[in-house]
Amino acid sequence: MKALVALILLVQLPIHKAVPAAPPAPLGCDDPESEAAAEVAVNHINGHSHHGYKFALNRIEDIRVVPQGPNNDIIFLELDLLETKCPILSPTPLANCTVRSFAEHAVEGDCDVKLQKVDGTLSVLASKCHSHADSSEDILKVCPDCPLLARLNNTEVLETVSAALNDYNSKTTDSYLRLLEIGRAKIQYHPAHVVVTEFAVGATNCSAEEAKANVGACQLLPEDQSNFGFCTAVMVKHPSQDLQVDCQLYGHQVPAMIFPCFPGYSSLLPGVTYIHPGQDTSAGLAPSAVGVTNHNLALVHNNPVASESSSSEILRSMLSPKSLTKRAVAEAAQHNKVPHPVGFVLPPPPCPGKIRHFDI
Repeated sequence: MKALVALILLVQLPIHKAVPAAPPAPLGCDDPESEAAAEVAVNHINGHSHHGYKFALNRIEDIRVVPQGPNNDIIFLELDLLETKCPILSPTPLANCTVRSFAEHAVEGDCDVKLQKVDGTLSVLASKCHSHADSSEDILKVCPDCPLLARLNNTEVLETVSAALNDYNSKTTDSYLRLLEIGRAKIQYHPAHVVVTEFAVGATNCSAEEAKANVGACQLLPEDQSNFGFCTAVMVKHPSQDLQVDCQLYGHQVPAMIFPCFPGYSSLLPGVTYIHPGQDTSAGLAPSAVGVTNHNLALVHNNPVASESSSSEILRSMLSPKSLTKRAVAEAAQHNKVPHPVGFVLPPPPCPGKIRHFDI
C-alpha cells in the first residue's frame, strides 16, 4: 500500500525539463566586438599590401559569426575601405593617416575577410580584396573643376616623375634615389596646365655625386639597410613653366613581427618586392598598374599556418552583397508591418554599419 501511495505522489510531481540556452543575439555591424574584428582585418590587409597606399575602414557592411565550439568562433566580415594619403611604405600609424577627400578622386576598397576568435584572440584566416577609383562622373558632379586621376603610364605623368627625380638627385648631397613606383597622378588643363604626381623612391648605395659617373652601378640598399621614401612633384607646363619637388625618406624600418614566421614570410611584409636581375623598373610600374589610374588592392591571402579546413575559400560560406541587401530590405519591410505603440522609434538595422567618412 505504501508503495502505491509513493507511486501516485511521484506521478503528481511536476516534470522539469532542461530548457536549452537561447542562442546569443547576432552581432551588429557597429558593436564593439565587430569593430575590434574589423580593426584586426584592416591591419592585416595593410600589412600584406605591397603597392599604393594604406586603406582605412569606412563601413562594416556585414558580419556573421559561426560558432565552432567553446570560446571558438569563425567570423566573416564584409568591409568598405577608403584610400588614405599614407603610402604603404610609410611608418605613420594608420590612425594618423588622413583619408583622401571625395574631391581628390577617392579610391574605395571592398574586402571579404575570414577570421577566427579563440579564447578572445582574433586572427585572420583568409582575405580577398579589390579596389577602384570613384567614377569621373560622380566627381565632376560635385566639383566640375577638380582634376581627375590620370593613368599611371600617361606620357606626361612619366615625364614629370622623371624630371622631378632628376631635379632632386642633381641637388641633393645624400644618396642617389631610384624610382620604386608611381602612386597616383592628376592632370589639370584649366586655368593652367598642371601635372601632379606622387611616387615612392628608394635610396641606393651611391651618393648623388657618384651616380653622375656610373648611374647603372647604383643599386637599392640591401634589405637590412633599406631606406625608402616618398616624393610629390608639381609641374606647371602652361602658361609658365615650373617644377616643384618634395621628397621625404623614412629611414630604415625594422618590420614589426605581427604575423608568425613561416617559409616565405619575408615576401609578405609590406613594402618593396626586390627586383630580380633583368626586370625593367625604369617606369616604376608593376605590370598590373600599366594603363590604370590606381593600384588595385587585389589581395587574396590564405594563412599558411592555419588548418586546411579553416582556411578554405572565404566566399564559400558568405552571402553575396545582393542577397544581403535583399534580405535586409525584406526584414525591414516585415518589421514595419508589426504594430507598435505611439511614439515607438524603430531601432536601426544591425547591418550595414555607420559610414565613418563618406559614401561612394
